[in-house]
Amino acid sequence: MSTVDRTTLNIDRAALARAAALTGVTEKTALVRMGLEALIAKAAAERLAALGGSEPRLRRIPRRRNR
Repeated sequence: MSTVDRTTLNIDRAALARAAALTGVTEKTALVRMGLEALIAKAAAERLAALGGSEPRLRRIPRRRNR
C-alpha cells in the first residue's frame, strides 16, 4: 500500500525543463517520482555491487557449458 504526501518543493526550472525534454514527461509530479525511483535504483545497484565478492567461504558454483 502506498501513501502519498503533499509537499512543496523548490525545483530548479532549468533542470525540470531539461528532464521534461529528455523524457517527454511534462507532469511535474511524474518527473519528481521518476527522479526518486531512478535515485533509489542507482543507490540499490551501488549497494549490491559493493557486496560483490564479499562471501569468501562460498563454494564455486558449477557451470554447464555447451560445446
